[in-house]
Amino acid sequence: MSLSSIAGLDVSRETLERLGHYLELVKKWNPRINLISAKTLSEAENRHFYDSAQVFALLPKHAKSVVDFGSGGGFPGLVLAIIATELMPEMNITLIEADQRKASFLRTVLRETSVSATVIAKRIEQIEPLGCDVATARALAPLPLLCNFAYRHLQPSGCALFLKGKTWGKELEDAHTEWKFEYTAHTSQTDSDAVILHLRDISHD
Repeated sequence: MSLSSIAGLDVSRETLERLGHYLELVKKWNPRINLISAKTLSEAENRHFYDSAQVFALLPKHAKSVVDFGSGGGFPGLVLAIIATELMPEMNITLIEADQRKASFLRTVLRETSVSATVIAKRIEQIEPLGCDVATARALAPLPLLCNFAYRHLQPSGCALFLKGKTWGKELEDAHTEWKFEYTAHTSQTDSDAVILHLRDISHD
């Protein structure tokens, strides 16, 4: 990866090399299993890697476990796992991806970059509650459904970090008809219309 740093994080050359190898694997596998939109492949560093890496700075310092819903090509969960290998090596990261081909891709990247994370190839609602500290998701589902997933898999003091596009305000309104939560909206570093929603104290309305 050509970035000297990523999302303001001070990471080593080894971490950047791991991210670079991950990018090469995305390019290799993408024609077969459509990990990301082909039209965004040429700008993947910013659109996907940098976008995912900015979540790392928002992780609570006490967090020991992260679950990434619908990991797909690994954004943001696999990017977080690679960065955590250097900056938070005690953190356990679980990538949930029901598509077996994409789950295979995730395992391949982990193996070839020597990064540790757990890949679960099942539907989110079929998995026993994980009791994680943090839940993440990107381009997966509307916020009300993400709240349902988070409520199931977070421990009571846990929080969620969801990347959302320009309709995030409407999604908040929709989610508040079913759920109670506190939130902070962090403006995305890659898209001024997008945010990372930091949800806390999620409960049924």
